[in-house]
Amino acid sequence: MKIACFYIALLLVMITGFSCKKDNYSGPGSTLTGRLVYKGDAINVEYNQVPFEVYQYGFGKTGPITGTFAQDGSYSLLLFNGDYHFTVPNGQGPFKWKQTAAGTPDTTAITMSGNQSLDLEVTPYYMVRSAQITAASGKVSGSCKIEKIITDASAKDIEAVRLYINKTQFVSGSDNIALTTIAGSSVTDFNNVNISVTIPALVPSQNYIFARIGIKIAGVEDMIFSPLVKLSL
Repeated sequence: MKIACFYIALLLVMITGFSCKKDNYSGPGSTLTGRLVYKGDAINVEYNQVPFEVYQYGFGKTGPITGTFAQDGSYSLLLFNGDYHFTVPNGQGPFKWKQTAAGTPDTTAITMSGNQSLDLEVTPYYMVRSAQITAASGKVSGSCKIEKIITDASAKDIEAVRLYINKTQFVSGSDNIALTTIAGSSVTDFNNVNISVTIPALVPSQNYIFARIGIKIAGVEDMIFSPLVKLSL
C-alpha cells in the first residue's frame, strides 16, 4: 500500500512538473505590421470588414490566424518566429488579391525572425485621388478624382460615390452621422467629382468631425475610400 502511494505521489509530481514546463513556454514575441498598398499608395477600407488569414505550417495546426485590416489598410500581428503564409480570401476587399493558376487566392510567404514590416501589394478596381474635404456654413464639401485601375474584362462599374461624416474617426456606411450619395451613372467626369452633405446637430456638442469619400463598386461588397480627414467646425 505504501509502495502504491509512493508511485501515485511520484506520478503527480511528474505531471505537475510537465504542466509547469508547458505553461512556462514563451509567448509570441515578434510583431508583423504593414499596409495594403497599390504602387506605394495606401488602400483605405472600412474598419473591421476586410479579413485576412495567416497560416503557420509544421506545428500540427491547419487553421488560420485571422484578422481584419484597419480603415487605413494597416494590420498588426503578434507572432512566434517561424514561417508563415499570408492571404486574403476570395471576394474580400475592393481590390484583386493575387491568384494562383487554379484561380484560388495565392499566399505571401513570410519568415519571422524578430519584428518586421511588410506592405501587401494589391490591385484596386478604383482609387480615390486628390481628395479635398472642407467644412463651412453647416456643410461638408468634398471633391476628388477617380482613377479606374482595372480596365480589362474583369473591370467593374461604379455603383455610387458617397461622402460620409462622423463624430469619431471611424467613418463608413456602418459608422456615420450623415452621408450623401451620387449614383455612379451620374458621374460624368472622373477628374472632377463634387459632393456635399449637411452637418446635423451634434449631441453632445463638439467642434470637430471626421469625413471621407467612398466609392461603392458594382458587385463588390467592400468600398474603397479617400484618406480620413478631421475637420474643425
